[in-house]
Amino acid sequence: MNVMLKRAYAPAAKADGMRVLVDRLWPRGMTKAKARIDLWLKEVAPSTELRQWFNHDADKWVEFQKRYRAELKGNAAFAELKALALQGDLTLVYSARDETQNQAVVLKQLIEK
Repeated sequence: MNVMLKRAYAPAAKADGMRVLVDRLWPRGMTKAKARIDLWLKEVAPSTELRQWFNHDADKWVEFQKRYRAELKGNAAFAELKALALQGDLTLVYSARDETQNQAVVLKQLIEK
């Protein structure tokens, strides 16, 4: 199992394997052709309320992780994502500027656990 992370604005590569967008909103300014997304799992993204509360505030990162993990319990889309990871290379695509504190990082940690 090889789970990778990549910003939606970075060029797609063959080594990415299956590219899954894990944002609730489509990346601003990206066409579907340019993004080269194989699957868009909106339902695995943080709820709108959690996303707006977090607002990529570094001081809220620890609490965001706790709340997001709680949201993922029993989430069918997360179960689907874990199953995909077992099938081959998987790249979690996200649009956040912060490459270390975003939902894709949490998802990767949980999948690899």
